[in-house]
Amino acid sequence: MNTNSIVSKVWSFCNPLRDVGVGYGDYLEQLTYLLFLKMADEYSKPPHNRNLNIPLDYNWESLTDKKGAELEIHYANLLRELSSQKGILGQIFTKSQNKIQDPAMLGKVIEMIGSEKWLVLGSDVKGDIYEGLLEKNAEDVKSGAGQYFTPRALIKAMVECVQPQPMHTIADPACGTGGFFLAAYDYLVSNNKLDKEQNKFLKLETFYGNEIVAGTRRLALMNMFLHNIGNIDSDNFISPADALIAASPTTYDYVLANPPFGKKSSQTFTNEEGELEKDDLTYNRQDFWATTSNKQLNFVQHIRTMLKTTGSAAVVVPDNVLFEGGAGETVRKKLLETTDLHTILRLPTGIFYAQGVKANVIFFDNKPASKDPWTKEIWVYDYRTNIHHTLKKNPLKLDDLKDFISCYNPSNRFKRKETYNAETNPEGNWRKFSYEEIIARDKTSLDITWLKDKSLADLDNLPDPETIAEDIIENLEAGLESFREIMVKLNAK
Repeated sequence: MNTNSIVSKVWSFCNPLRDVGVGYGDYLEQLTYLLFLKMADEYSKPPHNRNLNIPLDYNWESLTDKKGAELEIHYANLLRELSSQKGILGQIFTKSQNKIQDPAMLGKVIEMIGSEKWLVLGSDVKGDIYEGLLEKNAEDVKSGAGQYFTPRALIKAMVECVQPQPMHTIADPACGTGGFFLAAYDYLVSNNKLDKEQNKFLKLETFYGNEIVAGTRRLALMNMFLHNIGNIDSDNFISPADALIAASPTTYDYVLANPPFGKKSSQTFTNEEGELEKDDLTYNRQDFWATTSNKQLNFVQHIRTMLKTTGSAAVVVPDNVLFEGGAGETVRKKLLETTDLHTILRLPTGIFYAQGVKANVIFFDNKPASKDPWTKEIWVYDYRTNIHHTLKKNPLKLDDLKDFISCYNPSNRFKRKETYNAETNPEGNWRKFSYEEIIARDKTSLDITWLKDKSLADLDNLPDPETIAEDIIENLEAGLESFREIMVKLNAK
């Protein structure tokens, strides 16, 4: 069976399960537990014969000979028991619960997973199946899973620009389901003839991340395991700790990340009147340039501290990071001084599952201390003005970003050529700005545009009504989000 047919088969249980109250995310979580047990069972048999320390009473075979209420009770006990185990086993089953309360449906899902030999499938096939399920889960707007899912085309483009090298470490302090790790893994395998030592390093010592949402972290661990990163009995590389609380104990060669959207970090508490209140959460870190409750600004500062002095980063950030005053201006100025912030990719709307998001990718190289600013010029690629994407009819594809990758010139970014020219090509979307030009801008704003919106000037060539409607919704969502933040501030006073 090919990947698509297995994804369809595994996904075909979604509708009947939804009818009995099991959502996409819950189903995917149960699949994770059962897939892991089935693959562990396959590993324990010839030719692998590995001892994985899964108690005999709670292994895969213990599930296959039970039905009805007996199966449901046993499965609940199994989840509880395995959550207390060591290594990746215990991590996958942390806080696990049975969400499929109908024993007949649970039996059918077990039967379906049992009918496949999963180890026979290559890691790329297993990985593609799971990635396909994660993407389908992200499409379920109501579950909110989309906030953990970055478009894979964008991730691949970022990795192609950064060009990670073997025997180098890669980190993501908000790794979601592990998309950046998998794209970097694929890139390293496809572009290098790795020897035994390099392969071992890639499998066991390359990737490090944080993910504070237990269910998402579980999916990331499983996703990496299915892609042949880590061993079934090895320690995991994804910490459940909040990355922002303290400086990273280690520095890394690369950081690839899309930190969570939503500007404020906050904590909820009960006041003296017994009402719930939200309080802005700030991180008092001595290694930060500015103390702020703006989550993205904190992530940008944290990512800079995670890098070796020779390290590189590519980070998705919302527009507010590029133009906000106060702490935002401080962070931008310091970033320009201490790193070489050399490239900004302006992203179109309509590519993220979280609506109303206007985002960019910033690329910067960390540098040792210097009295002169390291950033000499910033190259900006505008892939937003006059670009229209929608998740269903015109999703972002890697081909859409090929021109950006070509302009970025990963093999030698010091030999770039502008496509913009004031006289001969004012519509060129690849343009360079000097450090002096940037510093002279109000609040050192990096929110730079120069292209004209054609839909405003050419009424005969307006986009499709559906695209216009999508744009209006995106702008209203963004406006509502801003008003919500204002309301939170007013209520806090």
